[in-house]
Amino acid sequence: MLILGLESSCDETAAALVTSDRRILSHRLAGQEAAHRPFGGVVPEIAARAHVEALMPLIETALSDADVTLGEVDAIAATAGPGLIGGVMVGLVTGKALAHAAGKPLIAVNHLEGHALSPRLTDPDLAFPYLLLLVSGGHCQLLLVKGVDHYVRLATTIDDAAGEAFDKTAKLLGLGFPGGPAVERAALAGDPYAVPLPRPLKGSPEPHFSFAGLKSAVSRAADTGQWSAEDISASFQQAVVDCLLDRTARAIERADGATALVVAGGVAANQAVRRALEGLASQHGLRFVAPPLWLCTDNAAMIAWAGAERFAAGLTDPLDVAARPRWPLDPVAEAVRGAGVKA
Repeated sequence: MLILGLESSCDETAAALVTSDRRILSHRLAGQEAAHRPFGGVVPEIAARAHVEALMPLIETALSDADVTLGEVDAIAATAGPGLIGGVMVGLVTGKALAHAAGKPLIAVNHLEGHALSPRLTDPDLAFPYLLLLVSGGHCQLLLVKGVDHYVRLATTIDDAAGEAFDKTAKLLGLGFPGGPAVERAALAGDPYAVPLPRPLKGSPEPHFSFAGLKSAVSRAADTGQWSAEDISASFQQAVVDCLLDRTARAIERADGATALVVAGGVAANQAVRRALEGLASQHGLRFVAPPLWLCTDNAAMIAWAGAERFAAGLTDPLDVAARPRWPLDPVAEAVRGAGVKA
């Protein structure tokens, strides 16, 4: 099978062609960092307009790179949510138009499922079920991945995601945009134990996350002028790592049958996070699996691969499928007190 994947859920526009035997024939991506940098974060309207301008040229180039035509594609997979709704609509409507014009099946992909299945694109030995830490700018969840379209949520954040906390810390410290890589770079020159910062929910029985209090503590530390940006960055990063380890260890106790600990999402590109989780997996006798760094951030290859997995399972979608700003992987999970719509 040959799948064309389209991604436009935030500030990355991307198109990719991926085969069911895990070959990435082409991948094209257009970032928007320069457009959003003056604002210190992603502006939804600017992002949506940039997707409109970039997507079709990227699709044409991706097809050319792979030396295939749209008619040779077996199905078209497009992110249908969750994400910034304007951008999601650009990609999904484009996918619908191409599917209709070429007479191809449409696969509406949950962006989170793209992340969840992305490790299987590069690791053919990763079998279900596995415990997934999905950690990004908008999401922080622990899920037992039992199969395609079959997820059991074990934990979520009750307020902010870890990636959002990284971005806010970078903005508070004037480190630039994108915030996650900026904080990681600054942390290399800092003392991870210089600044006394909290570890929210550490030791609590449920494996949920909370990062709002940590963000507030970083703000107070920055206001004192007592510590350098490097020391605050290193201490903040260490606090996040400690929280992720504690919460994931708690979830491992509940992940019946899991043989691997998998991390995915933008924060999975952080080297300190990866090293710590690899050690945790080893302590519990689990394989540790993480996608290559470029597959951790938003990309179309993971959407194409999720499309391939869904297509193989007979899961396609009608052309009137709706774009969704929120779309839980486990729709029957119990609501978490305090989490609201972020659950």
